Amino acid sequence: MYAIIETGGKQFKIKKNYIIKVEKINKNVGEIIKLKTIILFNKKNKIIINKNKEKYLILAKIKKHIKDKKINIIKFKRRKNYKRKIGHRQKLTILKILSIKEKTNGS
Repeated sequence: MYAIIETGGKQFKIKKNYIIKVEKINKNVGEIIKLKTIILFNKKNKIIINKNKEKYLILAKIKKHIKDKKINIIKFKRRKNYKRKIGHRQKLTILKILSIKEKTNGS
């Protein structure tokens, strides 16, 4: 069983116990969150696309917040003595997928 979710403008294929790096989520470390934007759900080779997404529940635990490796941006114009060096480090959240399940009528 797997699912494809969207978070932070990117799509991720996930299974139970997967660890993924997503754009920063403003929650505390150790919190359990529900991932709501489910694009595709696969269970026993039956694929459900974009229908009844409220039927499925994906829980993930926030392991830690980190910064990605530095990306250097260099701008220059030849013969004009113009040079700029800018760096950027993206803030990320590491998630561990706890469960991917179909909600029953009772829950």
